[in-house]
Amino acid sequence: MLAQTYSYGINALTPFLVTIEVDAAKGLPGTIIVGLPDNAVKESRERIRSALRNSGYTYGFKRITVNLSPANVRKEGPSFDLAMAIGILAATEHLDFGRDLKDYAFLGELALDGQIKPVKGVLCIAAGMKDSRFKGLIVPEANAKEAALAQTIDIYPARTLADVVWLLSDEQDRTPFRIDAQQVIRHANRYTIDFSDVKGQTHVKRGLEIAAAGAHNALMLGPPGSGKSMLAKRLPTILPDMSLEEALETTMIHSIMGLIKNKDRIKATRPFRSPHHTTSDVAIIGGGSYPKPGEVTLSHHGVLFLDELPEFRRNVLEALRQPLEDNCVTIARAAKTTCFPAQFMLICAMNPCLCGWFCDPRKKCTCTSQQIQKYMSRISGPLLDRIDIHLEVPSLRPQELMARDNVQIETSAEIKERTTRARQRQLERFNSESKKSARSDATESVNLSTFANAHMEHNQIKQFCPLSKECQNFLQEAMEQLQLSARAHDRIIKVARTIADLADYDEIVPNHIAEAIQYRCLDRGWWG
Repeated sequence: MLAQTYSYGINALTPFLVTIEVDAAKGLPGTIIVGLPDNAVKESRERIRSALRNSGYTYGFKRITVNLSPANVRKEGPSFDLAMAIGILAATEHLDFGRDLKDYAFLGELALDGQIKPVKGVLCIAAGMKDSRFKGLIVPEANAKEAALAQTIDIYPARTLADVVWLLSDEQDRTPFRIDAQQVIRHANRYTIDFSDVKGQTHVKRGLEIAAAGAHNALMLGPPGSGKSMLAKRLPTILPDMSLEEALETTMIHSIMGLIKNKDRIKATRPFRSPHHTTSDVAIIGGGSYPKPGEVTLSHHGVLFLDELPEFRRNVLEALRQPLEDNCVTIARAAKTTCFPAQFMLICAMNPCLCGWFCDPRKKCTCTSQQIQKYMSRISGPLLDRIDIHLEVPSLRPQELMARDNVQIETSAEIKERTTRARQRQLERFNSESKKSARSDATESVNLSTFANAHMEHNQIKQFCPLSKECQNFLQEAMEQLQLSARAHDRIIKVARTIADLADYDEIVPNHIAEAIQYRCLDRGWWG
C-alpha cells in the first residue's frame, strides 16, 4: 500500500515542503530511503524501527521504500523521523488516518522508546506555513512554544509517537497550543548584568550610549584591564528592546542553528556574539558546501564583539567590510547563491601596542616604535573607515577603582530610556518621510528598512541631515586637517544626527559635529 505524509526541510533560511511517499510491498524485509538524504536521515530507519516496536507496532515481512520529494534537494537532519513513522503505519495498514494525513505536517526526531525529541528550525518552518493548505503542524512538545510564536498555523504538540496516533485518531479532542507572543518576549527580556557595574569611564559610556542610540559601530582602545570587554558585554542592556518582528526574525536564525536553549524557546534579548580571535572567515561570515549562517548573521539585530581585534587574521577582518556596508552576506556557490541578513553593530576592543601600555601614564611601554606601528597596522584603513566611533579607554585610577558601592552610577535602565527615545525619534522621522515620498512623484525612494541613523544611505543623509553653512565649514576644515575619506564624512554626519536626537534637537548644530569628530581619534592620533 502507498501512503503520503508531509514535513518540511530548511535550505539556508528558507523552509521547503517535503512530501514523504511510503510504499509497503511484499518481499525481503528491509527499509530503503531515497531522495538525497544525508546520513542523519538514512539512520532514521533504525530509530523508526525501534520506536515503532517499543510503541506496540511491527513492520511485519514488508519491503518499505521511502521517497523524500523533491528528490533533487538535499534533506538534512532527523526532523523527518515522525513523518516517516506515521507514513509507515499508514502504508502497512496498522492504522487508517483517513484524510488527516493530507491536512497535517509533521516535525520531530524519534527516540528508540517512541519519545519525540525537539528539532531545529521549527519557528522558521511554522512562519513559512502562513498560506499553506495544512490545518495544523504537529511538533515535539519541547518545540511547541517556539512554533506557536509564529501565529500562522495551529500547533499541536506531542510527547510520544502514541500521542500523535491518538491525535490523528480522535478529531474531537484536538486543541491547538496557543501563547501570547508579546507576553513571552516581555518575560524573557531580562539581563543579569548592568552598566552600573562599571566604575568610572564616563566618556566611554557616553560614546557607547551614542552608538546604541544610532546603531553605530565602535572601537575601544586602551590598556589591559581598563574595562573594554566589561563595557562591551553590557552594551545590549542599553539597546532598545526588540520589536516582535525583530525577536521572531532573530529567533528563527538561532533556532535553525540549534542555539535556542531557554525554556521560553525565544530570543528576546539582543544577540551578543563574541567569537575567539582564532575563528575562521567562514565561521564569521558563513558558508560551507551547504551554506550556513555565520557569526555576523547570528548577531543580526544585536552586537558582534571582536575582542583583541589585531589578533584576528587579516582575511577574517577584511571579510567584514561588505556586510558592514550592505547589512547582508551573499554566499555564492555553483549550485545556488544565498543571502543571509547581517544588520549588526560591530564593537571592537584592542590594546594600543603588544605590551598594552603605550601612552599609559602609570606604566612604561616596552615596545619599540616599529613594533607599535606594525601592531596597529594589522587593522586596515578601509575597515577602520567603517567604524563610526573610536573611544580611548584609559586605565582606572586607584581612587576610581576603590570607590564605594553607594556612589551614584547610572544604571542600564536609565541610559536605555534615552537611547529608546532617540531611536523612536529616528523611526518617526523615517516613517513620516517615507509616507511623503510614497505620495509624491519623487524619483528617489526612501529605504523602508531603515530604522536607525547608522543605516542611512547617501540620499537619506542629504534628506534627513541638512547642515547649516556654519556646520559645513566646520566639517570641511576637519576633513582637510584629518584627511578623512568620503565615507568618514558621511559617518560623522550620521553620528552627529544621533547626538542631536539624544539632545532632542531637530537640527544638527556645530556642537554635535564637533563631538562626532572627537570620536575619530584613531584617524587623528594613532594612524598616519
